[in-house]
Amino acid sequence: MAIDPIRHLVVLAHPRRGSFNHQIAQTYCDAVEACGQRAFLRDLYLNRFDPVLEYLGEAPELEVVYDLTEIRHCDVLVFVYPIWFGGPPAMIKGYVDRVLGAGFKPSHDHAQAHNPFLKGRHMISFSTSASSEAWLGEQGQLTSLREGFDRYLGTIFQLAATDHVHIDAVVEGLSAQYAAEQLERVRQAARNTCATVLGAAHRAEMAKLTDGETRQDAARKD
Repeated sequence: MAIDPIRHLVVLAHPRRGSFNHQIAQTYCDAVEACGQRAFLRDLYLNRFDPVLEYLGEAPELEVVYDLTEIRHCDVLVFVYPIWFGGPPAMIKGYVDRVLGAGFKPSHDHAQAHNPFLKGRHMISFSTSASSEAWLGEQGQLTSLREGFDRYLGTIFQLAATDHVHIDAVVEGLSAQYAAEQLERVRQAARNTCATVLGAAHRAEMAKLTDGETRQDAARKD
């Protein structure tokens, strides 16, 4: 039973090369490749992605067409970013607006206007903050992020699942031990995601085979 290669699109948004967010993205990609799946890194700052949305509903520009093509070929969409002022940075929001929102128009009711191109995909986000997770929790920021960003996108795009790993206390002089512990969390999350998506792919393939056999049996009876 042949299954197409499982692809993970990793969208990274951090302006400084060599940042801990870059390490998270690379660690995730390496773990995915070690699981026999494929990872593709989209560094928004390095590639000078333009987050400015001129008008919702316009025909997508060439840059957006490229991203849409990448997303349509992926099974897992991964976001890696620092929390800035309680939410994702403008690069991530702009990516969502211009790329994921390319099929929406101003008149669309998001509760009704499901765009099928992400249906059934998995999404996982890795966010970082200098502030502690306890403090962010007190301010309601993590709940707001997971409900207003992860869950909302999962609903309107009919994603199979959304997950979120937050890493706090990411500051200058981060200890090697703490960094290693957090990157191991990233590896484990990547392994879990790979296993989940592979299992779903196997079930889908089996369902196709069963459906095909059922149709053949019905044809023979006719």
